[in-house]
This record gives sequence, structure tokens and C-alpha cells, in this order.
Amino acid sequence: MGSLFYFNSTVHGLPIRPYWREYILARTILIPLWPAIILFGLIANLTNIVVFLKCGIRDNVTILLLSLSMSDMTYLILSMPTVCQTIILDFDSDFPWPFDPKFIGELLHAPAVTAYDLSSLISVLLGVTRCACVAMPLQFKSVFTKARTVKILITVLIVAVALRGPVFSIFRVAWTNDPQTNRSYPYVSVHNVKQMVRINDILNRNLLPWINFIIMITCVVVLSFKLSQASKVRKSGTESEKSKRHGLSPKDLHVIQSVVLVCAIFLASQIPLLAYSTIRLINPEFDRWARLHYLFTIWNSVGLMCAYLNASLNIFVYYNFNSKYKSTLLTLSKSNKFKTDGNASVQNRNDF
Repeated sequence: MGSLFYFNSTVHGLPIRPYWREYILARTILIPLWPAIILFGLIANLTNIVVFLKCGIRDNVTILLLSLSMSDMTYLILSMPTVCQTIILDFDSDFPWPFDPKFIGELLHAPAVTAYDLSSLISVLLGVTRCACVAMPLQFKSVFTKARTVKILITVLIVAVALRGPVFSIFRVAWTNDPQTNRSYPYVSVHNVKQMVRINDILNRNLLPWINFIIMITCVVVLSFKLSQASKVRKSGTESEKSKRHGLSPKDLHVIQSVVLVCAIFLASQIPLLAYSTIRLINPEFDRWARLHYLFTIWNSVGLMCAYLNASLNIFVYYNFNSKYKSTLLTLSKSNKFKTDGNASVQNRNDF
């Protein structure tokens, strides 16, 4: 009943679609949080990159975690201008842009979601490699070498860019004249929108995410079972015998724990995106400027919030479950603090 009332109501003479008030409330709460999350995520991923490089690229897991931090950071950097544009438009819809705002909202958004797709594929690859380590611990290092991991990452990058090809093909940079100033200026034009968006919805917003989601769930279940099994072994006091039999050391178990949590964060963040993408494909009313435009925008806003959190929270997992990461980070922090205190002491001596 409430949604019908909104649909039949008007504001400034214009009809209000269903869920208009919920839309206003959701955007008021969520949008101001986006810049804070992105800023934290940029600092966190930069910290991850520095720490992993300081630790040394000694195994394929470190390579994957480093690549994941780099792709997450790229996603957040490319998302920041779009978020700023959204905030400006929410506060002032008539803001006098000195250029076509689609350069921000459209041209930067496509590379941003490509970086997010890359992070998703790396997360899946991370889960699969850990499952392979559990399944064949003795042959793992000879099969998943560092060189092969780098080659796989390059292939995954090419796949992520190629899958977003339909989106990139929509946009063109064209020129038009301003009749008031009689000057030409560039703007973003779009072509074959409906066809390419439909392909993108089926391929990148439904088929690929669902495949990733199913693979990740399988990996999390397998790895969680392995952790549960290891916990029972420790309680029974036969840890050393079982560990030798299965080829897993306590360090391996900590790595598995961190991978499980990274995968779990990824899975949780994907649920809103999968939900609204699937509904959008089934129900044409659940789309931009359709009857359920505001409900769609609410889900889209929640999905973006989860995506930003997914790209920002892994630092807590690494710090709590990766002893090498934690020790390196603490060492870097202490050394930086020592340098800062030393500089302050020199400055104080100079003052006197």
C-alpha cells in the first residue's frame, strides 16, 4: 500500500515512483560513508602493498595477495571521482560543471568495475590455489610455481578487460558547439546502449559473478572442513602425525584461515550485487528510470557500499592471521616511529 501511495503522489508536480522515501533515507545514510570507506581502503591497500613487498615475494599466495591489494586500490582510486560526482549531484543537481560530467560518471566507472572484476577473479584464484594445496600438498609447489602464477594473473587481467569490452564499446568522445559562447567542447556520446548493456548484464553481472560465487562457496566449504579437521587433530594430541600425513604445517593452517576469511568477505559483499543484478535481468521494471527505479538505486547503493568494504577490510585479516605480515608491519611502524622521534630530537636541539 505504501509503495502505491508513493507512486501516485507528486513532488513539484512530478510523479513519485515507489520507494521514493526509502530511497532518500538510504542515500542520506550511505553516500556520506562512501568517501570515508574509500579513503580508509586506499590507506589500507597501500599499507598492504608496502608490507608484502617488504616481506618478499617468496610464494604464490603472497603474489596473489599483493595483486589483490593492487587491484583493490585501483578500483578505489577510479571510484573516488565518481563518488565525488554523486555527492555533488545529490546536494546540487544544477551544479555548473566546467566539462561534461559523463567523463567522470561513465568513462571512469567502466575501468573501475573492470578492476573490481579483476579483484573478484583473483579472490577466486586464491581460493582455488589453497584448495589445491590441501588436495595435493606434496605436488603443490611444483605445479603452482611463481612463474605460472604470474602468467595466470596476466591471463586473468586480459580476461577481465575483454569481458568488459561491450561496456567500453558504448562510449565515444565527440565534439559539439556551445551556441552561447560559439566554442566547441568534448562530450561523451553513447552508442548501441540497449544491446551492449543487455550483454553486460547477462555476462558480467550474472553469469560470471554466479560462477565465481559458486566456486568460492565450494572453496570456503572445503577449506573450512580442513580447518575443522585440523582443530580436532590438535585436540586429540596427534597433530604432528596428522600434519605430516596431510603435509600441512601450522603456518599452512594460518594461511588457510586468512584465505577463508578473505573469501568469506568477498562472498558477503557479492550478495547484494548478485541479488539486484539477477532481479534486474528478470524484471524490467527493476531498473534505472523504470517503475522501480528508486528500489533499484537503493540496492545499487548497498551493493556499492559492500564493494568498497570488500576492497578495504582485508588488512584486518592479514594482521590477525598472517604472522609474517603482522611482524613486518609492526617493524615498519617502529622504525618509522624511531625516525620521527629522532627527527624531533634533532629539531629540539636546534631550537635550543
